[in-house]
Amino acid sequence: MKKWQCSVCRYIHRGDTPPDKCPICGVSGDRFVLFKAESNADGDAQPSEPASFAAPASVYEKVTGLMVKHHTHPVSVHIPNGILPVTVVLFLLAWAFDSELFVKAGFINLIFVILALPFVLFSGIIEWKNKYGQALTTIFKIKLVAASLTAATCLISVGWYLINPQVLSSSKAWIFILVNIVMIASAGIAGHIGGKLVFKD
Repeated sequence: MKKWQCSVCRYIHRGDTPPDKCPICGVSGDRFVLFKAESNADGDAQPSEPASFAAPASVYEKVTGLMVKHHTHPVSVHIPNGILPVTVVLFLLAWAFDSELFVKAGFINLIFVILALPFVLFSGIIEWKNKYGQALTTIFKIKLVAASLTAATCLISVGWYLINPQVLSSSKAWIFILVNIVMIASAGIAGHIGGKLVFKD
């Protein structure tokens, strides 16, 4: 039986013909190529490298190539995805118990997210360009929108707190909480899609 590889997400399809559409990233079947294996020194079959991993020509391309090769984006995205749930819990506790300590702790957590986000977003764009060929199927559009929404709501939350540190004691506290819930939900969606692309299921 033949094996076909998606040239965007590298999903492997087994069959006499490629599928009509990639079940992982959604590109059309014409983006599938016949999967060819190369043997290593031990005689074991190894997948051949896609053309997108050709030798880079500049320092920038070398650096971004290494970022993709060593999975910089999937690793770095664990920082905001790990901190954001704690932040939202702290803000909820601050709102419920009118605790300034919890508010400050939540804000400090958000600062760490803000510091990490530029690199996370940059590495994500690099991965999308270099590894997935800037494909704009539905799954990539949702991921891009979710990542942008996460960054925007994080900035809104930090800015709002800086303008009004007593926001969780005000009448608009529920709106502030809602902004943070949208932030964590959009981060979760982006993370889920990223996992689907990485693990192919």
